[in-house]
Amino acid sequence: MDTYRAFLAIIISFVILVGYQYFFVGFDQPAPVEEQTTQTATSQTTAAEPVASAPAPVAAPSLNPPVKAVSYDREPKNISIETELYRATLSEDGGMITSFVLKNYKETHDADSLGMQLVKTDKSEGFPLLFSWGSAVNERILYSSDVSSVKLTKDQANAQLVLTADAGNGLTVVRTYTFNNDTYLLDLGVKVINASGAILQGVPQISLVNKRFEISESPAKRFLFAGPAAYISGQLNEVKASEFEEGPKVLQGAIDWAGYGSNYFLCAVVPMDGNGASFTMSGNDELARTQLAGNLDTIQAGTEKEYAYHVFFGPKKLKMLKNIGYNLDSSVNFGWFDVIAKPALWLLNTFNSFFHNYGIAIILVTVLFKAAFWPISQKGMKSMKNMQKLQPKMVKLKEKYKNDPTKMNQEVMNLYKTYKVNPLGGCLPMVLQIPVFFALYKVLLQSIELRHAPFMLWITDLSAPDRLYMGFDLPYLGGLPVLTLLMGASMFFQQKLSPTTADPTQAKIMMFLPVIFTFMFLNFASGLVLYWFVNNLLSILQQVLINRDTKKSSAAA
Repeated sequence: MDTYRAFLAIIISFVILVGYQYFFVGFDQPAPVEEQTTQTATSQTTAAEPVASAPAPVAAPSLNPPVKAVSYDREPKNISIETELYRATLSEDGGMITSFVLKNYKETHDADSLGMQLVKTDKSEGFPLLFSWGSAVNERILYSSDVSSVKLTKDQANAQLVLTADAGNGLTVVRTYTFNNDTYLLDLGVKVINASGAILQGVPQISLVNKRFEISESPAKRFLFAGPAAYISGQLNEVKASEFEEGPKVLQGAIDWAGYGSNYFLCAVVPMDGNGASFTMSGNDELARTQLAGNLDTIQAGTEKEYAYHVFFGPKKLKMLKNIGYNLDSSVNFGWFDVIAKPALWLLNTFNSFFHNYGIAIILVTVLFKAAFWPISQKGMKSMKNMQKLQPKMVKLKEKYKNDPTKMNQEVMNLYKTYKVNPLGGCLPMVLQIPVFFALYKVLLQSIELRHAPFMLWITDLSAPDRLYMGFDLPYLGGLPVLTLLMGASMFFQQKLSPTTADPTQAKIMMFLPVIFTFMFLNFASGLVLYWFVNNLLSILQQVLINRDTKKSSAAA
């Protein structure tokens, strides 16, 4: 039974640190919305009779389509946009965004790092926010603008940029961007004007092309989602590249938003007035092409049709996204543990608002959770202490009934009942705290608040592994993982204080756990290591108090 408890503790530990990644990641995805691969909806022209307005299937872009060179009668102008939050560049070539740099977020933690660039593609791969209307309005048409730059200051809340293009066939397209100084959300209105004298039919489509925003060498990278995402019919859909590498994948339903997300950032389009009916994906893990399309529309001769969108290019900051609305906050996905993770994130932000240090916030949240579980842990530790007292009796029973396993088990169970000891009592607190660990693990790994957030001394980025650089590189590590080693030492000391049994096998296994944990934590985010270290210190304090009370009780007896 003692060996069983030891192995149970190890299994639980591995589930927490490794098994979770393999057995839980991905299982918390909602059931997919209705999916189908569709045929191209071609724009049609008639001279006299109206065209049927029933919805039609939406075109799926070809897999990794080449970006064709387009010839214009003049060089497209680049228009610079600057607000308090970002700097962007739009091109008259298709009205696409060729650059979008966040001022308040850096590419890397280096002191000379530039702002975070969310448009990672180049001219050969294409750029986001192209608009088409079936085959009647091509994505690559030449727009014109009267201005070459838009700059918002603190005294100017918003500004507009109007782009106008002759799409041919008697169609004119007017794109109106509205930029706001205090939000990453911008408005895009697209007006299709039909002066052709014929009734036209087409499907409004907004295209994105995205590469991974962040380059990370962290082992956790492969466990973090980056790719197309959409909130459709009340469910978040995060689509892995394996689902569309062999051919386009189409999701259909009521689309609140659709785009491309990573661990910390999101590029999304919010279709207004029901302009989102399908979301099509193609490409691969490094380069994803997506298209948000509406339903088949008809424009009578001499009339126009306007489509409205919101566009969000910015950080996945939960509170900010909630304030924006449109269910954009669902992009911050903690999976099964949302119910614990989001309150934990709220606590972190609350403590940080007072102390302006997320390291201190992590310590306080750890203390708070430890206090909540203190009575349960207390019971478990006392149970382990009582088990230790029974070890001499257990040894005698095993020796007495070594040739009769059935009788031995019966006597052992009677011993537990007599002394009111639960053999699994020591493991129960650990089991109950697993969801809390998962939730905090998710929060500390995924929350943008911890990205590049300093703590103290050598820990200048709580989202990066803990390293103290000493002027030369250590093999494999680079710098010295001081906090991780302290965490391992605290776990070793905790094991020394914990009740031991007469079983040498179990004792050796349990004393080896701190070594395993130390190696596994070497490349974890320092914020997570800090949480575990503080939790160990509190457990040591609790064990010391229990040992002291036990000695007093024994002396009194």
